[in-house]
Amino acid sequence: MQQLHNYALGAWIPGDGEGIPQYNAYTGEIVATASDAGLDFAQILEYGRKTGNPVLRRMTFHERGRMLKALAFYLLERKEKYYTVSHWTGATRADSWVDIEGGIGNLFAYSSLRRRFPNEPYYVEGETVRLSKENTFTGHHILTPKHGVAVHINAFNFPVWGMLEKIAVNLLAGMPAVVKPSEQTSFLTEALVRDIVESGILPAGALQLIVGTGRGILDSVMSQDVVTFTGSAETGKKLRAHPALIQHSVPFTMEADSLNAAVLGEDAAPGTPEFDLFIKEVRREMVTKAGQKCTAVRRIIVPEKLLEDVHKALAKALGQTTIGDPAVEGVRMGALINRKQLDRVREKLALLAEKTPVIFGDPDRFEVTGANRENGAFIPPILLLNENPVQQKISHETECFGPVSTLMPYKNLEEAIEIVQMGKGSLVSTICTYDRQIQREYVLNAAAYHGRILMLNRESAKESTGHGSPMPLLVHGGPGHAGGGEEMGGMRGVFHYMQRTAIQGHPTDITNVTNQFQTGAAQTETPVHPFKKHFDELFVGETLITAKHTVSEADIHNFANVSGDNFYAHMDATALEGTPFAGRVAHGYFVLSKAAGLFVDAKKGPVLLNYGLDECRFTKPVYPGMTIGVKLTVKEKIEQENDPSKEGVGAIPRGIVKWLVDVYDEEGETVAIATILTMVRKKV
Repeated sequence: MQQLHNYALGAWIPGDGEGIPQYNAYTGEIVATASDAGLDFAQILEYGRKTGNPVLRRMTFHERGRMLKALAFYLLERKEKYYTVSHWTGATRADSWVDIEGGIGNLFAYSSLRRRFPNEPYYVEGETVRLSKENTFTGHHILTPKHGVAVHINAFNFPVWGMLEKIAVNLLAGMPAVVKPSEQTSFLTEALVRDIVESGILPAGALQLIVGTGRGILDSVMSQDVVTFTGSAETGKKLRAHPALIQHSVPFTMEADSLNAAVLGEDAAPGTPEFDLFIKEVRREMVTKAGQKCTAVRRIIVPEKLLEDVHKALAKALGQTTIGDPAVEGVRMGALINRKQLDRVREKLALLAEKTPVIFGDPDRFEVTGANRENGAFIPPILLLNENPVQQKISHETECFGPVSTLMPYKNLEEAIEIVQMGKGSLVSTICTYDRQIQREYVLNAAAYHGRILMLNRESAKESTGHGSPMPLLVHGGPGHAGGGEEMGGMRGVFHYMQRTAIQGHPTDITNVTNQFQTGAAQTETPVHPFKKHFDELFVGETLITAKHTVSEADIHNFANVSGDNFYAHMDATALEGTPFAGRVAHGYFVLSKAAGLFVDAKKGPVLLNYGLDECRFTKPVYPGMTIGVKLTVKEKIEQENDPSKEGVGAIPRGIVKWLVDVYDEEGETVAIATILTMVRKKV
């Protein structure tokens, strides 16, 4: 038996007193004790704010992302030790894979997301807002890291994933974290954090760990902090009403256990791929982690005509599940985390069974392989039946956090959606159908009650990650009973740890602050053509004003011949009645191509290649006889990482330059505007 330590204030600190016992789910033996008694949470939060936060928020998104990548590789090399410890939680190897490698995968996912952000400590969001007639006063939005800490209060069921999926996001955003995993399984989180600390990859104060109950941890939160909670809806409601959160308007994200549903479409009869997929998916969701998942299927909603078929097929599938110690070959379902949790599941099961009878499984009579049933926290898969789910509401109000689900019939799709909505908000639901109309109707009418909907059928099943798998770049959360919050979600999640601020001023001032050129800002000409400059030598606002070209009918004919674009507005002057054009008009893409001909420097130089086109608008017709010129301005610079071990472009130190291409006519009016990208070699 080990005594767990908290990692706080840059040191490993044992808690005072005997601590809370933590158990081996298979033997009932105590494996560790956890305590945070004696810790000063106010001091711990302030340490994160004053020590970890300034370092992280000065780092750029790219630096933070590379930090996450290094950490992911470091932990992946040591994953087997986490599997060994995870076994004590009652998890099978497959269960632990979701927790351990799924969590590490989140680090990789958010590391890669750095490429969607600038190589700056902040993010400029959306479009410029013009606030004045002459465009001397404009506005924009900028997101900067909050100056506080992220306090993560996590549940017992995913000791690794629960931490890594959250800190990946706040670290990329530039905020440190204080993590409070469940005191029932914090022995696994502590093992992981020991390696994180040992790695030295994160700066001091970026991560602190509390292994005990964490009582009082929210008393000292301030307005710049962020609090997240994963766990029961009942506990979440209490935390949401904490006086400190209310007084300081602290952002609070809650992800609560919910009564998730899987719905079988009326078309998915026995013999169809969808019927088989449905049975397989529901069975998997019931037995994975022994049903201890916030995303597990709790309500199985099927057409009344298929009720008996689903019952038989699901009972057969569940009956093939071997329960016991997964160290024994053939065991496919482990135990609940401890006997205390087993007592809670039995209590809720008894409550449900009073009104919705058990139709498969017996919590008192089942076999266990490789372990002692009386010492371990075992329970078999249990299937209940609610024959009248619209009237009998207990199935929509009571969650049994184990391998327990309720089968219920529906008369038509409208009623199925009504039954789903009776859960008052869920993290996820599945609609299993090959009928596109059923699929569409379900999603559009049920989406308001869900954070995520899986559309499962024969075409998506091959690569589907399944009902219970939140994805890093999609939101995880749900409305109502599910907590009303959102986690992960790619860039959306990162913004949760940043402050959105509207900035106003002259376009030159906003350009200066953001390092992104704003229309109307000062443009600086230099004697050297910008295509002759290396990436490091260019600056935002640097502008080339080109020579001019008078468009002719020959230009239009030649471009049509080369491109094959013989659209009538370009080629048939007799077909223009009722159109916006006063005569034959030059192709928009000719105007853009000619612009390139005007601003490109033909000789070999630092520009490696054309990387693409972000935006393009043709704002005014160009007729033969009109004269056009170009203002080419450095709009933004985006550094790219190089790897000398690679071949080709990947080994070259380089960056991407966004150029604003403003094509104007002899009256000075813009006829086309675009953002093009080039890859430019660095000088050093």
